[in-house]
Amino acid sequence: MVSRVTTVAFQGVDAVRVDVQVHVAPGMPAFTIVGLADKAVAESRERIRAALTASGLALPARRITVNLAPADLPKEGSHYDLPIALGLMAAIGALPADALEEFLVLGELALDGTISQVAGVLPAAIAANAQGKGLVCPRDCGSEAAWADAEMAILAPMSLIAIANHFKGTQVLSRPEPRRGDSPADLPDLADVKGQEMAKRALEIAAAGGHNLLMVGPPGSGKSMLARRLPSILPALAPRELLEISMIASIAGLIADGRLSDRRPFRAPHHSASMAALVGGGLRARPGEISLAHNGVLFLDELPEFNPAVLDSLRQPLETGDVVIARANHRVTYPARFQLIAAMNPCRCGLAGTPGFTCRRGDRCAGDYRARLSGPLIDRIDLNVEVGAVSAADLQRPPPAEGSAVVAARVAAARGVQSARFAALGIPEVLTNATVPSRVIEEIARPDRSAGQLLRDAAEAMRLSARGYHRVLRVARTLADLDGAETINRLHIAEALAYRPTEERVANAA
Repeated sequence: MVSRVTTVAFQGVDAVRVDVQVHVAPGMPAFTIVGLADKAVAESRERIRAALTASGLALPARRITVNLAPADLPKEGSHYDLPIALGLMAAIGALPADALEEFLVLGELALDGTISQVAGVLPAAIAANAQGKGLVCPRDCGSEAAWADAEMAILAPMSLIAIANHFKGTQVLSRPEPRRGDSPADLPDLADVKGQEMAKRALEIAAAGGHNLLMVGPPGSGKSMLARRLPSILPALAPRELLEISMIASIAGLIADGRLSDRRPFRAPHHSASMAALVGGGLRARPGEISLAHNGVLFLDELPEFNPAVLDSLRQPLETGDVVIARANHRVTYPARFQLIAAMNPCRCGLAGTPGFTCRRGDRCAGDYRARLSGPLIDRIDLNVEVGAVSAADLQRPPPAEGSAVVAARVAAARGVQSARFAALGIPEVLTNATVPSRVIEEIARPDRSAGQLLRDAAEAMRLSARGYHRVLRVARTLADLDGAETINRLHIAEALAYRPTEERVANAA
C-alpha cells in the first residue's frame, strides 16, 4: 500500500510542493528515504521510530520506502519528520487513508512524540492556501500560520497522539488565532539628540523618501545615536510589506511564538560580518542581513572597517532590490529592498578636520581611509552629511522641542503623497521616491526652468553619473514632497546637490 502526504521544500521565500510517498511492503525489515534528501532528512528515520514508539505504535517488520517527489529537487531541513510519520501511520492503518488529502503538513518530531517548531510555516501556509488545502503544523507555529488566511483550515497539534485523536473524532483541535508581537513603546527619540541640526534634517529626508544615507564625523559626534533613532520616525508597515518581512523572518526562524511584528526591521551587523552573513548563502542558502532588513534599515557602523569585497557585494542589491544566491544545482532569490544607513570616521585616527588637531600623516590618513570605499558604492548613496563634533555648550542646552513624533508626522505625510502618486501612475508596488524607476522619476520630478539650469550646470561641474543625476532628482522630489510642493524649484535642487559627495571625495574613493 502507498500513502501520500503533501509538504513543501523551500527555495528562498517560495514553497515548492513535495509529495511524500510511503510504501510498506513484505520483505526484510528496512526503512529507506529516497529523493535527494540531506542529512537532516535522513536522520528523521530515528526520530520517527522513537516518536511512534512513544505514541504507542511500532514500525511493522516490513520493508518501508519513503520517496520525496520530485526526486531531483534537493530536500533540506527537519520539517519532513511529521509528513513522513503521518504517511507511515496512514499506511499501517493508524490514521484514515483519506484524512490527510486536504492538508499540507510540516513539523519536526521529538523523541517523545511531541511536535517541535520549524522555520518557514508562514510561506508554507500561503502555499497551502494557494493550493486550496489546509495546514498541519506544530502548535507553537499555529498563530503564525493563521495569518495566511482567516478561512483556511489549520491544525496545530502538540503531538502525534493529538492529531490521531483529532482524525478519530475523540479530541477535536481548535483553529489557532493570529497573534501580533508587542510593539516596543520606548523607541529612542530624536529629542535626545542635541545639536546636529543638519544631520537630523538629512535623517528626515532619508526617512521620507527611503534614501540611503552616509554620515561622516569624528568619534562621539552622535552618528550611531542618530541612526538608531531612525525607526522612531519611519511610517508604519503596509500590509504587503508586513507579509514580505514576515515571510523572510519565518524562513530564517526568527518568529517567536508565532507572533508577527509590525515594526520595520533594523539590522546592525558588526563590521567583521562575512559576505555570506551580509548577502546570504551558506550551506543551505539562508537569507543574509540585507534580506532580513527588507522594507527596513540596514545600519553599517564603521563602514570602512568592513571588508571591501563585502561592501561591494551590496552594489547590485541596492539597485535591483533582491539578491540571487546561485548554487551548482539551484538558484535562490531573496528580496532585499533595504535602506542603507552608514556611519564612518573621517580618517583612521578619527579626528581629521577637527579644530586644534593635526594628524602626523596629514591628508594621506583621510585619503587612505576613504579609499576603502569604492566609487560605485558611494555613487549609490543619496545623502552624504558631515556630522561635526558636539561642543559642551550644545550639551548644556535644553532638549530640542521637536521630537520624533513631530518629525514622524511630516514623514508620514510625505510618504502618503508618494503612495498616492505612484498608485495614480499604475505602479502601486512602488512606495518611495528612492525606488521609483528612472523613466518615471524624470516624469514626476521635472524641475522648473531655473532649477533645471542649475541641475545641468552642477551635473557638468560635479561630473555626475547618470545614476547620480537621477538620485539628485529623487532627493529633490522628496524635498518637494516634504514642503507640499508640486513643482521642484531651485532650492530643492540646490539642497539635493549639497548632499552629493564632492568630486574630490569620489576621486579619493575610486
